[in-house]
Amino acid sequence: MAESNLAARGDALEGQASGARVIAQALKAQDVNYMFGVVGIPVTEIALAAQEAGIRYVGMRNEQAACYAASAVGYLTGRPGVCLVVSGPGLIHSLGGMANANMNCWPLIVIGGSSERSQETMGAFQEFPQVEACRLYSKFSARPSSIEAIPSIIEKAVRSSIYGRPGACYVDIPADFVNLQVNVNSIKALQFADVIVLLGARLNWILHFGLPPRYQPDVKFIQVDICAEELGNNVRPAVTLLGDINAVTKQLLEQFDKTPWQYPPESEWWKVLREKMKSNDALSKELASKKSLPMNYYTVFYHVQEQLPRDCIVVSEGANTMDIGRTVLQNYLPRHRLDAGTFGTMGVGLGFAIAAAIVAKDRNPGQRVICVEGDSAFGFSGMEVETICRYNLPIVLLVVNNNGIYQGFDTDSWKEMLKFGDATTVAPPMCLLPHSHYEHVMTAFGGKGYFVQTPEELQKSLRQSLADTTNPSLINIMIEPQATRKAQDFHWLTRSSL
Repeated sequence: MAESNLAARGDALEGQASGARVIAQALKAQDVNYMFGVVGIPVTEIALAAQEAGIRYVGMRNEQAACYAASAVGYLTGRPGVCLVVSGPGLIHSLGGMANANMNCWPLIVIGGSSERSQETMGAFQEFPQVEACRLYSKFSARPSSIEAIPSIIEKAVRSSIYGRPGACYVDIPADFVNLQVNVNSIKALQFADVIVLLGARLNWILHFGLPPRYQPDVKFIQVDICAEELGNNVRPAVTLLGDINAVTKQLLEQFDKTPWQYPPESEWWKVLREKMKSNDALSKELASKKSLPMNYYTVFYHVQEQLPRDCIVVSEGANTMDIGRTVLQNYLPRHRLDAGTFGTMGVGLGFAIAAAIVAKDRNPGQRVICVEGDSAFGFSGMEVETICRYNLPIVLLVVNNNGIYQGFDTDSWKEMLKFGDATTVAPPMCLLPHSHYEHVMTAFGGKGYFVQTPEELQKSLRQSLADTTNPSLINIMIEPQATRKAQDFHWLTRSSL
């Protein structure tokens, strides 16, 4: 073991550019040959590197099932399988599989991405005490202190999973170990804000921690929160108001009535902001107007937005599906949008939609619930379609289906794709599968199902679904496998090279 570990250390650190490659080569040196998981930020590159190292990667729909599969490989082969998961909820979903492996005495390695080290305690994306949580479910749980320490940690995890009574072991990988990229700054309108009022909003990953380059170094935050310990997190506020937001807002409005004030609409700040809003809108419309098939996200959401009732409740989850949907699918009333939220949990969509439909049925009969899911997100809880039909909830479910791009990676097809473009601009490797007819899941339980490939089919199926107030429906919308969101000036989640 020691010799192979040293070899892995030497080979993996040859380039010193990719922590993902170090991880993959360390696993291969320990004769680990199978990896199961659900990819996403920050572990996608690990799945790619594993395949390049000769490890077979199988893309699953749910981390719990992936963990069961990896542990079964350990039982069948005597060498641990790897379950690769994203941070926070992804890791939590795998705990059931880890506990099962321990009780069965089956060798298993779980590798979980986690928030960047520089963002600890700041409210980072999906920040969670993962190493501590896994100690109850594993024989060994550790986080490497450096990229150089990764091979020895993986060697110990593999050894611990096999020696004595076999079981599960956990290795935590900070996002900055996977991707070491320079953050290119650019100027945005919000950077020119002098004062920002936070009404219950936390300066966590969603608001870029309140730090440059997203904000000016000297921006003044006025923070209103009911939680005293939240005041001053990450940035020292100029003013703090501790109290219930409704009460504080009422007091502020009363004061504004006495001394009205408005920021000058002709100011330079407003000018820059309007220009940026205009350019964003123009770019989105340009993407939405593309006539090529399969459609892209913006084309889909443009046609959906045209028909959405103003008072509908929008439920959304997925990666690009949710991110782009936030900017295109508008909601005009409070508590009328539900998505993955602060913790970024995948699999919440259908549960949220069912709850929204039941509440709407009791409080506002006739109000529509529109659930927009990415196909990977749908895979987490797709069988809840049966619940929707059993309770006859007239939910309109749209599955934005990019034809299996996250269902599995294929290294050979990836290499073929690289012949036609630069590696930095080509989409991730993918296993293009036959059309996934998710609409049949709905029709199997008595609802209406639609298979959509063109804007005209989308418009027609959505019009029919909205007109039917008694039956649930699922519109399976095929889009371009390499479709993605427009370029972002600031990292939304964590850094990724893909």
